[in-house]
Amino acid sequence: MKTKTSILTALIALAGSATLMAQTNVYSLNAVGYVNTTIPAGFSIIANPLNAATNTLTQLIPNAPVNSTIYRYNGGYTSSVFGQDDNGNFVWEPDFTVTPGEGFWFKNAGAAFTNTFVGEVPQGSLTNPVPQNFSIKSSQVPQTGSLTSDLGYPATVNDVAYFYRNGGYSTCIFGQDDNGNFVWEPDARPNVGEGFWLKTTVAKNWTRNFSTSN
Repeated sequence: MKTKTSILTALIALAGSATLMAQTNVYSLNAVGYVNTTIPAGFSIIANPLNAATNTLTQLIPNAPVNSTIYRYNGGYTSSVFGQDDNGNFVWEPDFTVTPGEGFWFKNAGAAFTNTFVGEVPQGSLTNPVPQNFSIKSSQVPQTGSLTSDLGYPATVNDVAYFYRNGGYSTCIFGQDDNGNFVWEPDARPNVGEGFWLKTTVAKNWTRNFSTSN
């Protein structure tokens, strides 16, 4: 892929030593459950896969290695660092709220560890706004599959999904194949609890009508 922007270039340089991608196991009962996400040393892009009672970082990821950093992107970066506050508590500062559908960079300052996300599976009519140009997104429900045909992302021609795995990017582009079908090449398939970059020329809403009873 020839397209390299300052956004991606900065993170590629920053993320040079990541090892394994985040791996996830899912356990669920009805609409409430938990997701075990293995977060590797170094950099990965992860997401909050369930709607917790409180979606703050300190509640969602309470036992990260000290000095780990989370980077959110909303046209620019904001960061939060895990450490000990003046009262001796280990917290994220600032303590962002991250809801299902938002992806974010995780720089793990220690060894790989497993974080358990606990909460409800988002259901009903769901909307995930996708801005024009670059954003970091995830599925709003803890489900893996093809980004458009399974997860309902409304792809338009030349949309690009970038997955950061095993210390490097894999690039998926949406367009027309030799048979006239509109597909992702290669197929864009996010894992449960995995975030990824999206680049689109038009702002859109990623909507789903989801129920665990289906």
